[in-house]
Amino acid sequence: MKKVLVLNGPNLGRLGSREPDVYGDTSYDDLVKRCERNGRELGFDVEVRQTDDEAELVGWLHSAADAATPVVLNPAAFTHYSYALRDACAQLTAPLIEVHISNPAARESFRHTSVVAGVATGTIAGFGMVSYDLALQALHDLHHR
Repeated sequence: MKKVLVLNGPNLGRLGSREPDVYGDTSYDDLVKRCERNGRELGFDVEVRQTDDEAELVGWLHSAADAATPVVLNPAAFTHYSYALRDACAQLTAPLIEVHISNPAARESFRHTSVVAGVATGTIAGFGMVSYDLALQALHDLHHR
């Protein structure tokens, strides 16, 4: 089975209790189970991680680049300003799908810019937890072209 990393940035570990009107009531643990289950169905060995630490996230991306591991990334707040994260993403040697639970373009103006989007294979946003399902499906489709 092909390994896939699903990486989540700051505050996503608080899913289910954090702004449920924006992010829904699905817990982070439920998101992990969902990604692992959907990944298995697509033939992937999915590992889901979350950190509030920018340096840790950059390190995970470096490891993914070195191993040519596809990545689904929800950079969360780092989306809008982390050039370190953007530069780590640019080093990836396998597809990168940027995901967002909400639609950043429909929210506050500071959320409208993604420094990651320009180096991602594609971006999926605004579909709640289904955004992750769509990202894994996209990786599957890219892998089986």
